[in-house]
Amino acid sequence: MGMETIRAKLVRSPGLTGDHVRALVSEASGDLERLCEPEVIARVDLPPQARAFLQRPDTEVLAGDLEWMRASGARLVLWGEEAYPPQLAATPASPAALYVIGSVAALKTPQLAMVGARAASPVGRAIAREFAGALAHAGLTITSGLAAGIDAASHEGALAAAGCTIAVLGTGPDRVYPRENAALARRIEGAGALISEFARGTGPQRWNFPRRNRLISGLSLGTLVVEAAQRSGSLITARCAGEQGREVFAVPGSIRSPLSRGCHRLLREGAHLVEEPSDVLRELNFSILDQQLTLFDGGGGDRGAGGTRLDKAYEMLLDALGFEPTTIDTLVARSGLSGESIASMLLILELEGRIAPFPGGLYGRLST
Repeated sequence: MGMETIRAKLVRSPGLTGDHVRALVSEASGDLERLCEPEVIARVDLPPQARAFLQRPDTEVLAGDLEWMRASGARLVLWGEEAYPPQLAATPASPAALYVIGSVAALKTPQLAMVGARAASPVGRAIAREFAGALAHAGLTITSGLAAGIDAASHEGALAAAGCTIAVLGTGPDRVYPRENAALARRIEGAGALISEFARGTGPQRWNFPRRNRLISGLSLGTLVVEAAQRSGSLITARCAGEQGREVFAVPGSIRSPLSRGCHRLLREGAHLVEEPSDVLRELNFSILDQQLTLFDGGGGDRGAGGTRLDKAYEMLLDALGFEPTTIDTLVARSGLSGESIASMLLILELEGRIAPFPGGLYGRLST
């Protein structure tokens, strides 16, 4: 029996978790190709439905799964394998296996979960796009759930910054929900990954989404909530993050808005208040230079206090900034760069100690 068949059997086994796979691996003396042998299965305490499926698998369904994987390019990553994300493996009851469409390597990158209201306000979506773009530019992979509203805006912000983003599906890997995000899903596949712990053909059943939320937080170093009502699935993700020992961040909002109440509740319960992307990076102690960004090259250019050289786009932005505090709108007019790109670049320059924000939405250079 090949490993793809073994992985396909395990991902379809009802109630099977990474803990069960670990027990099977131990019983098989580390030989993954023996995980589904009858004598190994008999000696491990498994959920009754999982045991029944492993003993008498539906071979026709498994053949369909393998054929779909060959046609789609999807891969299955088993708990305990090198490609399985370590952040997730450290959580209790992590999935036995994950379907991955896109980059398997993306699963092991440092991730930040960004979630929030489906019926988000225009301001909330703009904040999500801005934060996701800046944080993706800084080297974090943005992980979310492909839902309408804040999820979609977060994925879009990471894509606009040419960053990495992961969408965790609440359906099987062959389904996209909601359907209107199908084009977004294809873009994410090319710049990161779509992942699912559910078997092929699983539809958008209500009880699957709390499991998806647990997966989003488990993959990530922390979870940032942008707009959430009092009864919001985003709060489930935040609660899971707290239970998993991960950081929880929340963006405050107007006391008049129902979409602020969930975030304010998280803040009362101890979440980190976030006003700008750098708040997240500092709390995570996330080093931009450690992520080997393409921001700097070895050629000439402006040198900061640390002696690193800026690439031409950043030189151009600093030239546009001049030596008097300036607004982003003015920088757009002077440099020809987009406002979104400038916002991300200003964050990097601020963290590198080259510029600083001033009252009134102004930015100015620091003497070096």
